[in-house]
Amino acid sequence: MTRSQYLLREQRTPVEPRAAATVLLLRDSAEGMQVLMTRRSEKASFAPGAYVFPGGGVDATDGTAAGRFRPTQTADLRQSAMAAIRESFEELGVLIAYRADGSWADQSDIEALDRSGPFFEQCAALGLVPAADQVFTLAHWITDRDMPKRFDVPFLAAPMPPNQQPIADEAEQFEPVWVTPRQALEAHKAGNFFMIFPTIRTLEVMARYATVADAVAACQSEHPAFVSCPRGGLLNGREERFMEHDTAFGELAFVAPDGALFHDLTWRHHEPVPLRHHIHRLTAPNAGMMTGPGTNTYILGEPATGYAVIDAGPDDTEHLDRLMGFTGGDIRWLVCTHSHPDHSPGAIALQKRLQAQGHRVALYGLPSGPHALPNSHFVPDSPVTHGQRLQLQGTDAAGADITHTLRCLFTPGHAANHVCLLLEEDAVLFSGDHILNGSTTVINPPDGHMDEYLHALDLLADECEQNGVNFILPAHGYVLGEAPAVIAHLKRHRLAREAKVLAAMRAHPNGNDDDWVAHAYADTPQGLWPVAKRSMQAHIERIRALNLLG
Repeated sequence: MTRSQYLLREQRTPVEPRAAATVLLLRDSAEGMQVLMTRRSEKASFAPGAYVFPGGGVDATDGTAAGRFRPTQTADLRQSAMAAIRESFEELGVLIAYRADGSWADQSDIEALDRSGPFFEQCAALGLVPAADQVFTLAHWITDRDMPKRFDVPFLAAPMPPNQQPIADEAEQFEPVWVTPRQALEAHKAGNFFMIFPTIRTLEVMARYATVADAVAACQSEHPAFVSCPRGGLLNGREERFMEHDTAFGELAFVAPDGALFHDLTWRHHEPVPLRHHIHRLTAPNAGMMTGPGTNTYILGEPATGYAVIDAGPDDTEHLDRLMGFTGGDIRWLVCTHSHPDHSPGAIALQKRLQAQGHRVALYGLPSGPHALPNSHFVPDSPVTHGQRLQLQGTDAAGADITHTLRCLFTPGHAANHVCLLLEEDAVLFSGDHILNGSTTVINPPDGHMDEYLHALDLLADECEQNGVNFILPAHGYVLGEAPAVIAHLKRHRLAREAKVLAAMRAHPNGNDDDWVAHAYADTPQGLWPVAKRSMQAHIERIRALNLLG
């Protein structure tokens, strides 16, 4: 439902990725499990000079050649394994194959083969059987969308055959070297061992395993540990890549669906950051443990419609000056998702400033509940109702009508007066503090209420499904993608935490909050336990209300 005219750049069609396969050849050593890596030619068209694992493009013969397979290997997995075996031989002279008697091929068999000749035909002539049953699926990478040359590559793992010595072809690959994953990562960090992003992330996974047996055991499912097509952005002046689970990934997908690398992810407070032509984010300079990089103020609109400000943040003069400067003071209305002191005071101050200049500006939201803390006292002059629509309207240069519609969704839980906002024309959800990126929302009774919070998550999940919402713009952190999955994960996380609280209460029926938090939040740094106790209390209230203790 994205209105393409509001994307920041014209979209291009990414290059179609070519099927390929790569293999991590593994061996045990006194230093730990090692992986075989080689340096690519400086003249290579892809990743020149980088240290990589052997591999290359999939050929038609890889899917039809005879080999030994596991019954659970699909046709695609068999083809990938055979491609990796062939490429290992062509690039490094490593022969992952059995002799007719079932023993491993060794150096004498390698010397009988021509590395530039048809690999599978030669194996068949000599009675050698490619050992695809010893090649296991580790991960699956698809080259970033912005790259001019792209590959769709299973990353496979295989034990190094005994009694063989890798010898690079000196054309595509050079300098074969055995390293532990940690050695490779440390050398790269020191600037002595250049690697590209998928290689680095794969080695980070492999660093978990002490032995080849451990690594192979982790690959028994026939499914990759992850499938990733990374996205790139700018961070602190450098190009960086991000996987789907990284906090910045959703924002990059939102700003540049085609994967173009231009968006600056560096948190900055001095200017609004464009997310779409009609959506900008100005992050307040109030970074901290509870606010992350700061409170996100969103500016919706364009010159033809005027602007709406969502969560103007704290009453910070410079922050409000920047909002006034960017909008030229043409703010048609303000809305607060809730009344906490890092969200609503700026809206009150901004409304007064605009009114002093002769502008009548409505302040939308819900009044703070009876249990709100004094610093969260808030009474908007235009209380909203669930389902109410707030609109910006105008006419563009061509005379076409423009409308930006926010639909209010009552979502109590974090605060009794919390509201989320659905931008209907673009299927984008402004989630306030109900859903955050990079941290977990605190539910602090009595103004906060866990059962209401969970029910509100269900409401948002339904809205996302019915309206095709895929992106969430939170009050703290980057844009989130895959909205339905995010909400489902968040609810599972909350219920899993509640199960730990319930288990702690049952194990220590005479315990107190200090006893229970130590067990229920054992996976959380102790410095966060005072904050965790607030949400734990909300879980306790829900457990008792639902009589879950029995």
